[in-house]
This record gives sequence, C-alpha cells and structure tokens, in this order.
Amino acid sequence: MGIFERYLSVWVGLAIVVGVFLGNVMPGGFTQIAGLEYAHVNLVIAVLIWVMIYPMMVQIDFSAIKDVGKSPKGLVLTLVINWLIKPFTMAALGWLFFKVFFVNFVDPQTASEYIAGMILLGVAPCTAMVFVWSQLTKGDPNYTLVQVSVNDLIMVVAFAPITALLLGVSDIQVPWETLLSSVALYVVLPLVVGAATRYLLQRKGDDSQLNAFVAKLKPWSMVGLLATVVLLFGFQAETIMSQPQDIFLIAIPLLIQTYGIFFIAFYAAKKMKLSHKIAAPACMIATSNFFELAVAVAISLFGLHSGAALATVVGVLVEVPVMLSLVAICNRNRHLFVADEVSAT
Repeated sequence: MGIFERYLSVWVGLAIVVGVFLGNVMPGGFTQIAGLEYAHVNLVIAVLIWVMIYPMMVQIDFSAIKDVGKSPKGLVLTLVINWLIKPFTMAALGWLFFKVFFVNFVDPQTASEYIAGMILLGVAPCTAMVFVWSQLTKGDPNYTLVQVSVNDLIMVVAFAPITALLLGVSDIQVPWETLLSSVALYVVLPLVVGAATRYLLQRKGDDSQLNAFVAKLKPWSMVGLLATVVLLFGFQAETIMSQPQDIFLIAIPLLIQTYGIFFIAFYAAKKMKLSHKIAAPACMIATSNFFELAVAVAISLFGLHSGAALATVVGVLVEVPVMLSLVAICNRNRHLFVADEVSAT
C-alpha cells in the first residue's frame, strides 16, 4: 500500500482545510471555476472524477461481466437498500430532527427546506464516486459497474415518483440534462476509453503491460480525489464560515443516516454470505449519494439560496470523509466475509 492510500484520511483532512482556506482567501477564483458547468455538472469536477475512475475502468474485464449473474445477491442488496429503505429513512430522520429535536433552532419554513434537501440526497444513489470506494476496498470492478448501471436505469424511472411522494409535490421535473450528462461523463465515456485502453494493452495476450499501466495510473486517482475535495470545500468555504450552526445541524441526521444505512447493508451482506469483493462495493453504493443530481433538483425546485440547496451541499461536504471511514471499516472486517475465491451465490 502506497503512502497516498495508507494516510489517505490525513491527506483528505488537509485537503478540506486547504479548500476552506483558499475559498475564503480567493473566493473570486473559486467562483469562476464554479461557473464552468453544464446542466449543473461542474466541468472541472467532472474531469477530476474522470481522472479518479478511469484507472478503475481500465481494470473492467467485459468477458467476466457475464459471471455477475452467478452472484445476484449483492445486486439485490443494493437495489433493496437504495429504493425501498434509504429514501424513507432519510425522510423520517429529517422530519424527526428538524420538526422535533431542532424545532427551536430553525424556523418552520427553513426546516421544511432542509428536510427536502435531505430527501433529495436519499433518493439519488451514487453514480461516480462509488468506483473510487470500490477500488479502495478492493471490490470487484465488473460487479461494481453492473450495480451502478442497474441503479442508473432504475433512477431514470423511479427518482421522480419517489421524490414527489416524499416531498408531497406532484410536478417534479427531473433535470434530464444533469442526469444523462453525469452518467455519460462518469460512466459511459471513461468506460469506453478504459475498454479501448485495455484492448490495446492486451493485444499481445499478455497482462504485464496492462498491470504496469494501471500501477502508473493509481497515484493519479488519489490526486484526483484530493483535488476534488479541495474544490468542493473551496466552493462552499464562505457558507461554511457564515452558517456553521446550520451546517452542523444538517450534518447530524445525515451522518446518522449514512452510518445507519451502511451498517444495515453491512449486516445484511454478512448474513447473505457475500464475498468481501462484492459485499464492500454493495455497501458503498447503498450508502453514497448522487450529489450532482440532488443539488440540481434542489436548485430547480427551491432556488439557489434555499435551505434545500444548502442541505444537499452539506451532503456533498460530509460524504468524502464519511465514506473514507466506511472504507476503513470494510477493509478492517474483511475476515467476517466469505473468502473472495468462493463467493456465495
């Protein structure tokens, strides 16, 4: 394990500090970078995420994807968590904290908007960053691709109805440009380029060139992650400094939701006797969120400066540090799962 991976939580902590510092020192520069977007997808962030996940896409063996059907339980687990549990627990926690526990700290209108933002996060399963978490847990890249792809297909038809149900709003307009652009940028494009790269490196029927190439790319994946953290916290530096109490209040139920959903998935994966390489990414995709979509819908429904938009942004801010802690939990408890070579079906 290289120095980047061994001390990744330290580097991420430093990146958070650097991002907040630079965002307050040179807000104009971050404003300009934030303005480089299409359909609410920031192009600079998209490039950095692409840098993160391209090395993982190179490792996907299309000939092995057919074997995913031999172990369907991991896919079933993520689908049940993402679409039958997660949105509703998020809504319940939002209501409990902002209508009961924090009722004296936030006015009713703002509280409702915070709950709405949390719900939007809960209804949008992760598309891009899950590839990073899968790699860090040594998950099966082929299985992770199938899990992400199936969730994306379901999201196309299920996102609007579930959001409308939980928000009590009947005219939810799904930002199709954001959804489709994100899938294209974070899944389709790097997958195509990765497959082409893999083909070129394996033309001689030898994996040595492929393995050497992946090893060279690996540090860049970590650099992309750290640069993404700097930008995300830089974009929101002024909000972090000006509204620390509200950010803290929003973060509490989000943290409970994230860890709670993870341990539900983790316990279920263990009971289902999944192998670690399937169980770990299954838990990751069940836990993380598609924050670009959540932010875009929050802005379109409630406005740029609404409480809903702020809640989705807080979701972005807490996700990376929290997911790193969950990666550590998965890796430290590898022994609890079926050996990877004998995955249960």
